[in-house]
Amino acid sequence: MANRDEILDYCAQLLEIEEFDDYGPNGLQVPGAAEVSRVATGVSANVEFLRGAVDFGAELILVHHGLLWGDELEPFSMPMAARLRTVLCDDASLAAYHLPLDAHPEIGNNALLRARLGLREDPRPFGEAKGRPIGKIGRAKAPLTIEELDSRLREATGREPLVFDCGPERIEAVGISTGAGGFAIHEAGPLGLDALVIGEPSEPLMGEAREYGVHLLAGGHYATETFGIARLGELVSERFGVEHRFIDVPNPI
Repeated sequence: MANRDEILDYCAQLLEIEEFDDYGPNGLQVPGAAEVSRVATGVSANVEFLRGAVDFGAELILVHHGLLWGDELEPFSMPMAARLRTVLCDDASLAAYHLPLDAHPEIGNNALLRARLGLREDPRPFGEAKGRPIGKIGRAKAPLTIEELDSRLREATGREPLVFDCGPERIEAVGISTGAGGFAIHEAGPLGLDALVIGEPSEPLMGEAREYGVHLLAGGHYATETFGIARLGELVSERFGVEHRFIDVPNPI
């Protein structure tokens, strides 16, 4: 058994959560058991995932997309009430790590996806959200075609990307902004990047990518954000000797 608060302190320090302004609170959102033998990780705290976590017997649940968003409390919706019942009735703690887990230089979603795409680090800041760069830039060892980058993203995420082929023939510099990272197109264009890899696109992105002359590849919000939270769970397991399971609830969006 391990102490929950020691695990959470480790996560907070590793991800430097106090350095981030975010769309919701990072760290503990629902307190439960103080002692932990099993940790479950997943992308989003929906009921299907939470039931999988409590069926696994997790006393601590770590997610990328938590339960709480915004600054004000509002009456619970039916989905929120069901989610809370699932966690509270099994005395499980739930903690969330959002932008800190996107931005981390080693275990962040963007850094890990860059590595899976076979790209080298480009240290330029990229993908600003809430006043901090959370995206990454990668450079190809040799110029890629759009077909090659498409294939690498498909292999990394296990799904067919949405591809807007509207950039140069040779791809060398690639911006990466997982999840709802389409906002980064307005940095990718001025920086002269050849392609932008995101998770979930919005309607204006096709036109914006064409107008900037940047290839756009959308690998799925869920699929591009499995990497960081799973790796965090592995590190917690290694450090604290607890059992870990990543609970996969595939989402085509």
